[in-house]
Amino acid sequence: MRKAINIIVLILVIAVVAAGIFVGITKKEEYNYVLTAMNNAITAIKDGTWHDVEPGGFGEIADAPEGAESEAPQLTFTPNDYAGVSLQSVEDVVNYYNTVYNATKAETANYTTEDGGTAVFYKALVEESLTLKPDSLLVDGTANSLINGAAPGLLSKIFQSNVNGLPPCANRDPNQDIDETGASLMTSRVTPEDVLSCEVVDNGDGTITITIVPQTVNMSHKGMDSQGHFFNSLGAIDTTIEKVGVKWAEGTTADNCKVLYEGGYVKVKVDVASGKIVEGDYHMVVNVNITHANLLILSNKSASLTIYYDNKFPASDEYIMERRQLVRQ
Repeated sequence: MRKAINIIVLILVIAVVAAGIFVGITKKEEYNYVLTAMNNAITAIKDGTWHDVEPGGFGEIADAPEGAESEAPQLTFTPNDYAGVSLQSVEDVVNYYNTVYNATKAETANYTTEDGGTAVFYKALVEESLTLKPDSLLVDGTANSLINGAAPGLLSKIFQSNVNGLPPCANRDPNQDIDETGASLMTSRVTPEDVLSCEVVDNGDGTITITIVPQTVNMSHKGMDSQGHFFNSLGAIDTTIEKVGVKWAEGTTADNCKVLYEGGYVKVKVDVASGKIVEGDYHMVVNVNITHANLLILSNKSASLTIYYDNKFPASDEYIMERRQLVRQ
């Protein structure tokens, strides 16, 4: 099940519904109806009855909103030799990133499972977290302290962090690490055209740090576009949201559901001698905007929010034990 897709859709539903609760719904039966609908959605996500949608069209490079300030770091690439690695162009940086990524992700390791058995997973595992940008949840363009205060708690109830390999990744088992078309995600697909900006720093200790900001994409799919080549992007939210029961006061789903991936970055530290990544931060920023939504007893509502989805490498022994009861052998 595409857990992340359903989480983000559910939060939007909660935002729109919460608008009604706090700014206009006063009858007890209407209040109970809304709470029941939200609870049913949470239950469906937890028990797996919230079904997948068919893959839609893949994301396309998009422009950031006019006048919007990007959260992405401002990077400048300087051609140079870095710890003995000649990087003279963005293409060189991409090729080197792909090489060290592939070498790191190619390694597997044995893990003791909860039942005492042995499983083979990626050696390079990551921690994950999903958070809302503070005060980013707006209903009809306005922030509400009650809504923003409640949303993180609701998110924590439905999001359970997992253990996977270097992103993009669908599964910690290399044999099941595939995209929505069935193609393997074991090797990097990054191209120079995916890069908005980049920077390389020689740390002076035999390591270099590479930071890359991907191109902005609307409706990104994991492994399939400039953002999906770096991140576990969320896929067909536009088709998934229709399963929630959202209708439109005007326009179509494409007109009223925008999911812009902009402001994220990848930052990896590479040990030059081994040619492998030793530390990594994959920070994905997702800006979601829904307009003219009809839902339940509400009509023509709008909601927007920004989600931060982070993968940190390497995952600690404590994290993989807590999340999946795994012990490295």
